[in-house]
Amino acid sequence: MTATLAPSAAAAPAPPAPRNTKALHRIAFLGLLAATAVLYLWNLTASGYGNEFYAAATQAASQSWKALLFGSLDPGNTITVDKPPVFLWVSGLFAKLFGFSSWAVLAPQALEGVAAVGLLYATVKRTSGPTAALFAGAAFALTPVATLMFRFNLPDALLVLLMVAAAYCTVRALEKASPLWLALAGSAIGFAFLTKMLQAFLVLPALALAYLIAAPTSPLKRLLHLLGAGLAIVVSAGWFIALVELWPADSRPYIGGSTNNSLWELAIGYNGLGRIFGNSGGGPGGGGMGGNGNIGFGGETGIGRLFGASMGPEISWLLPAALIGLGAGLWFLRRAPRTDRTRAALVVWGGWTLVSGAVFSFMSGITHPYYTVALAPAIAALVGIAGRELWRGRGHFPARIALTAMVAVTGVWGFILLDRTPDWTPWLRWVLLAVTAVAVLALLFGVNRNWLVGVLVAAALLGTSGYALATAATTHSGSIPLSGPRSQQGGGMREGTSSTEVVQLLKATDTEWAAATTGAQSAAGLQLASGRSVIAIGGWNGSDPAPTLDEFKALVAEGKVRYYVEGGRGGGPGGGGSDIGEWVAANFTATTVGGQTLYDLKAGS
Repeated sequence: MTATLAPSAAAAPAPPAPRNTKALHRIAFLGLLAATAVLYLWNLTASGYGNEFYAAATQAASQSWKALLFGSLDPGNTITVDKPPVFLWVSGLFAKLFGFSSWAVLAPQALEGVAAVGLLYATVKRTSGPTAALFAGAAFALTPVATLMFRFNLPDALLVLLMVAAAYCTVRALEKASPLWLALAGSAIGFAFLTKMLQAFLVLPALALAYLIAAPTSPLKRLLHLLGAGLAIVVSAGWFIALVELWPADSRPYIGGSTNNSLWELAIGYNGLGRIFGNSGGGPGGGGMGGNGNIGFGGETGIGRLFGASMGPEISWLLPAALIGLGAGLWFLRRAPRTDRTRAALVVWGGWTLVSGAVFSFMSGITHPYYTVALAPAIAALVGIAGRELWRGRGHFPARIALTAMVAVTGVWGFILLDRTPDWTPWLRWVLLAVTAVAVLALLFGVNRNWLVGVLVAAALLGTSGYALATAATTHSGSIPLSGPRSQQGGGMREGTSSTEVVQLLKATDTEWAAATTGAQSAAGLQLASGRSVIAIGGWNGSDPAPTLDEFKALVAEGKVRYYVEGGRGGGPGGGGSDIGEWVAANFTATTVGGQTLYDLKAGS
């Protein structure tokens, strides 16, 4: 990584690879994509609809163009999900094209995962060659939380794909100081914002810093190019916010999770400051879940959170090696030219890791372990880039020591993580430790054989790949999925279930909404089972002010809702769930069907 280690990518580009080597690299890349597709698509529908909350929104999108546009929970467009709708555009169009099914709900995320792995390969290859790119792609694909998220229907899959796209465009922009490529990076971030709001911006400091440092043009042009990219973010994200804000509120669904029916407030509050600071910035249910000691909510905040019982098995398998590689790389490249592309790549991926990791470690609002999938491509890229450069410079003792430290810490930490589930394949951690010992000793004694590369890769990926395969073999459902063989140990909220008798009643209705119930979880289960529109009173947790009691009374008076199903979740402060339930109970007669209490709203009290 300096002249004494390996030639800088900027100062002395590597000569073109022989034709047969290029062919082998191409075959290896296609093999990587094929293996990733098998991992993410194999037995995919075993998880059913996955997260029924978002599955119901996909179902609604397949039945209503307005529901597709706004991300509504029901085809009648009462209320939206508590996220912007871009990821639902993908699954909704899938469902429109192929018909609504478990596959249509889950396959988009799997394909997004394959695309993200391919794009990470392309990004790393531009700065560090195909070998580092292959390792980075494989490490990314085999990160347990990535395997989990690309087999599940949450917005994080598309978010990660768009963030990797932004990194790719930034790396392309760095090559010739291209404002066009940098604007494309900004556009990718803008659409990532429309996927999961402010989390998309966590990569911005790293991308901007890398361009400011390394773009081969004057300081003034670098600043102007960044301003142009910022404008691209505003335009690519702002058009939809403007559309929602200008659309007459009485002819669109209520914006779920917001306090004032505003997508902008949702971004800043519930999905912004509320996530970082807890109740200080949250909308309805917007924070304060904290999660200290709770696996499903991230565990104790602090510097060790990413290594703890909650987030550690999801993301931390290669994190210690990535941090060592980042530090070693920046040190060895400290005297490299300003435009050195290897150092610029380390700034991109290292800044991404440090900023996102710090936020995930200390945020005190609603936090879930699967959020850490946003770290997976950056960690994989760091290990691939730093590992390749240190391997090239292993004749230089400090570089060899740094590489040895990366291998040793990966093996030991992998052993510790595997030991947290001692009853699951207990032999694997001992094999990992043995392989690591061989790799470390071979490096320390200067062994220079081709087989050592395979041993190093095995030491790096054996633990994480085992856990990833266990993740793929485990069905997942609910709102807080966890990777590995532990399935639902996170205590995530379970989806609503309904009796066959109630479902048959709903199927036989001809009203605009077959039923209403408090909370999106219960409503989603009813809607998915019956195929009929169900009002989720109060949105996600029943506390959103939609519909209001007066609005619900009007719908009932117009004969648009047939049943009210009791037993939904929520109805907290500000929500209409409690008032609506009390009004229904006071004015209609309760009946019990299949063990559930419901009211026929076409029959008076």
